[in-house]
Amino acid sequence: MSGILDSVNQRTQLVGQNRLELLLFRLNGRQRFGINVFKVREVLQCPPLTSMPKLNSLVRGVAHIRGQTISVIDLSMATGGKRIENLDNAFIVIAEYNRSVQGFLVGAVERIINTNWDAIMPPPKGTGRASYLTAVTEVENELIEILDVEKILNEISPLGTDVSEDVAKTLTTEGSENKIIFIADDSSVARSQVKKALTTLGLEIEVAKNGLEALRRLKEIAAETGDVTDKVGVLVSDIEMPEMDGYTLTAEIKNDPELQNLHVVLHTSLSGVFNQAMVKKVGADDFIAKFHPDELATAVQKWLVNTDK
Repeated sequence: MSGILDSVNQRTQLVGQNRLELLLFRLNGRQRFGINVFKVREVLQCPPLTSMPKLNSLVRGVAHIRGQTISVIDLSMATGGKRIENLDNAFIVIAEYNRSVQGFLVGAVERIINTNWDAIMPPPKGTGRASYLTAVTEVENELIEILDVEKILNEISPLGTDVSEDVAKTLTTEGSENKIIFIADDSSVARSQVKKALTTLGLEIEVAKNGLEALRRLKEIAAETGDVTDKVGVLVSDIEMPEMDGYTLTAEIKNDPELQNLHVVLHTSLSGVFNQAMVKKVGADDFIAKFHPDELATAVQKWLVNTDK
């Protein structure tokens, strides 16, 4: 696996083109899974794991890697499967989600593929593992499952969603009382977290499950009002979403005369990779790494009351 992520910096050119690269891996069986390369720091053969008292049952142990102690989560167990037994042949995918670094134990790692977000689809209903899927795609006539890692991590270590009392006292929506906050995120857990944090602002909240759904709804609102900002105060959008990612959604909004005045806050677990230059490339107004309720609510409030167009 050495060198598999060497060209991550070059991959920033995918931003705004509705494209992504997936690292494919397997757990216990033949089913293949994918994870966005931008979230991956490193892939390595499973090192010795140290058991620690009071660890969650899904955490197989901790690994000491380059001076850092990293919890290693068995992804098979976390999605309701059997534990990965043969650690000598297993791999760890070290990734950054929600401002922290985790190791995900997988059975085998294959290769990186380049694809379009419009080829990434919502998971089919009724599948046994559907509650742990955020999307699916097809590669070589085989279904690739993309796991809802935010849901898995939240089950192991739930995040607080309440805005602190000190911050809540400073929040105001003066002048925006009749507007709504629009949320676009494909993860049901993330949507719930964001919605809970932003209810403190006291405004109506509308949600969409991906960028394409959000764009269609925003265009409907604009057609009714003439300018989407007559009704929508701010859009909070994830970046990784099936059918249309958050960067492409932002670019579409900023290029549409009826939508371009809408303030867009990108809110993503891709906390270790994207920088302000990339945000400016597509015209987003702000970038907040998941998930800190105080920071999110403060940022949304700022753009709600910032009426400059």
